[in-house]
Amino acid sequence: MSTFPTLLDTLKKASDRHLSELVEWLRIPSISSDSSRLDEVRQAAVWVAEKLTNAGLKVEMIPTDRHPFVYAETPAVPGAPVVMVYGHYDVQPVEPIDQWISGPFEPTIRDGNLYARGATDDKGQVLTHIQSVCEWLAAGEPLPLQIKFLIEGEEEVGSESLEQRLPAMRDRLACDCVVISDSSQYADGQPAITYGLRGIATYELKLTGPGQDLHSGSFGGAVMNPAIALCHLMSSMVDSEGRIQIPGFYDRVRPLDDIERDQWKALPQTDEQFAEAVGVDQLFGEEGYSTDERRWARPTFDVNGLNSGHQGEGVKTIIPATASVKFSFRLVPDQDPNELTDAIKQHLKQHMPSGVNWSLLPDHGATGMLASTQSPFMEAASQAIEEAFGVEPVLIREGGSIPIVTQFQEVLGCDCLLLGWGLADDNAHSPNEKFRIRDYHCGIQASAVLWEKIGKLNS
Repeated sequence: MSTFPTLLDTLKKASDRHLSELVEWLRIPSISSDSSRLDEVRQAAVWVAEKLTNAGLKVEMIPTDRHPFVYAETPAVPGAPVVMVYGHYDVQPVEPIDQWISGPFEPTIRDGNLYARGATDDKGQVLTHIQSVCEWLAAGEPLPLQIKFLIEGEEEVGSESLEQRLPAMRDRLACDCVVISDSSQYADGQPAITYGLRGIATYELKLTGPGQDLHSGSFGGAVMNPAIALCHLMSSMVDSEGRIQIPGFYDRVRPLDDIERDQWKALPQTDEQFAEAVGVDQLFGEEGYSTDERRWARPTFDVNGLNSGHQGEGVKTIIPATASVKFSFRLVPDQDPNELTDAIKQHLKQHMPSGVNWSLLPDHGATGMLASTQSPFMEAASQAIEEAFGVEPVLIREGGSIPIVTQFQEVLGCDCLLLGWGLADDNAHSPNEKFRIRDYHCGIQASAVLWEKIGKLNS
């Protein structure tokens, strides 16, 4: 790097400390959906605020009704771009706990990977950018641009506080580009830049039948079983080929253009490799689309959890009084979560078996997003990744959702760079979440180079 030739050596010398600091942060069980963890969630926010403060940044903990934002910034650089790094310090729940090989908050190294909840989603990935900026400043070399950090504690529960406050924070967060590392590489050894995300809509459906559990011998055949009714309803949502059956669901779905489809066909991973990576014998999905097309650019429906009746050991022959399901849709650009909610309610009314009462509880929703693949920020990121990982990145979409990204585009009017350092088998949201240590260090290096590349854009 011409302006700071010693930085890469500095990063290598600091690699052990970088890893130990990640381990320290991962020990904090910052599960934002667990109301009993309020103190731990705040502790995770304090940890990153102190890290940034000790590096010399101007830092503020911004309170919300739930979990605070951590905001920090380096000094402004006249005439240079402004970049905001966004990430989150909250993590997913850990259940089923019995499937973890080592404790979810006892970071453990195995086979070159660091295992812990939050390792890849998102503490490990956002910390790469924090480490790179801290090393720039520790070396006494001025950054060639201004960098802002916005790190929140509610991403895993929908970013409600940030979504509400973003318009009022427009001036403070003003930037030319938002950098987010909360996704993955295309495949092992093939880094990627993500230019599209699917949106999301999540729900809980509750059914109630008899006033209490009933003996299935004495009452079976006389009353509707809420669990059976629930199965019928979920089956009515999607056909055997994965095509969603809610009327009007596909009306706003953009067709994929041939150029994009051809680019994805040229990507190196095969269906066989993908199936092996996720541990299945056979893939499944909507006919007429490839695996990458289905998981990146087609809308989908999934049941996320079911609850009804006896869950303990042995048999208990009952008609359960209640049944509930949590389900979600992944949406593509132009689909509206609010419109979908209305359509789901109409669908449920039409297919609801008699003999049960029901309620639908929408949780959170977000629209899909697309970023420009032609921006100068995209080119700077491509060069930085190639220098750090030794391979030119490919351009991909991502099937997951980062709810606030579309709001950043709309409210701040900025470009977005989605730079994932993780791997598809990192088990985000699952037991044994991990982050490959080599990729953590490469991410720090790519981040450091990125600041130099972007800093030159207006020079």
